[in-house]
Amino acid sequence: MEYENIPTILTADEMLDRAFRRPALDKREKRNKKRADEEFIRSISKSLSDKLIDTVKRFPTIENLPVFYQEMTDLLFGIDRMRRSLGALSWAANQVMIIGNDYAWKIRKSDHSADVRKQGTARIASVIHQIDDELHFLNEARNTLRKLPDIRDEFTIVVAGFPNVGKSSFIRHVSSADPEVAEYAFTTKQIVVGHCEIGRERIQIVDTPGILDRPAHERNYIEHQALSAITNVANVILFIIDASEACGYPINEQLNLLEEIQRVIAEVPIEVVVNKSDLKSLDGYQNMSTATGEGIEEVVNLLLTYRESRPSFLSECTE
Repeated sequence: MEYENIPTILTADEMLDRAFRRPALDKREKRNKKRADEEFIRSISKSLSDKLIDTVKRFPTIENLPVFYQEMTDLLFGIDRMRRSLGALSWAANQVMIIGNDYAWKIRKSDHSADVRKQGTARIASVIHQIDDELHFLNEARNTLRKLPDIRDEFTIVVAGFPNVGKSSFIRHVSSADPEVAEYAFTTKQIVVGHCEIGRERIQIVDTPGILDRPAHERNYIEHQALSAITNVANVILFIIDASEACGYPINEQLNLLEEIQRVIAEVPIEVVVNKSDLKSLDGYQNMSTATGEGIEEVVNLLLTYRESRPSFLSECTE
């Protein structure tokens, strides 16, 4: 994931402190004060400009990201907002170089180089402080986006359904992921990715947050995460139903959500499986129990029919 390579973004004060520290020490050691003032202003302007340009370059080009990451970026922070913030940093990088060059020339011509240096330094600091909000915003975005799951171009099973139907428990049974499992809604706060090695091939299993059966405009960002994953990364969708309704949601609401997903993403195959068969099974569907393990191998092998080869999953899956 490209967001992982972005270093911590400094605040305006932190950036100024670092840029000033070394030139200030160098200036004290020079005997020619006018030359020292000129070199000081050139050094801090270049240091700040280079840092800002490097920060902008470290962010990936949004258009080049996979659609999943584009949608997650837009959902969490807004692509236009990020572009404006990065544009502000590019503007500031250009401005501090212009100011630095201008005041370096003024220092060379002035009889009061220290006063001119202070004026130039104040103007440069003012520019950096103007983008302090953007620096804070981009660092917050960096801290969040670098934690997005590393979803790769591999055969991908997306597990979907209402909260507490057993999605995380299924993932835990069959993959290397260790999602949190608990009996309350929205235990899965973010998308969790598990992997399993089958021979020389790895498959990817994505655990989505529970999606409530309600209009799209009423869904929260966690639910939109799930829909984004389903839309953009799934080769096959495992839709889990809790026929016992122990999850807290009626069966008719669960089936309504299934119908919506089938409408929205008709191009992706969907396998519907009833979990908690130890409590209640449902005729006409594949049944399993993540509590007892019954039926899980059959479900996984059914999902693997969407690949060209079908080696036994559970016998070859490594934790």
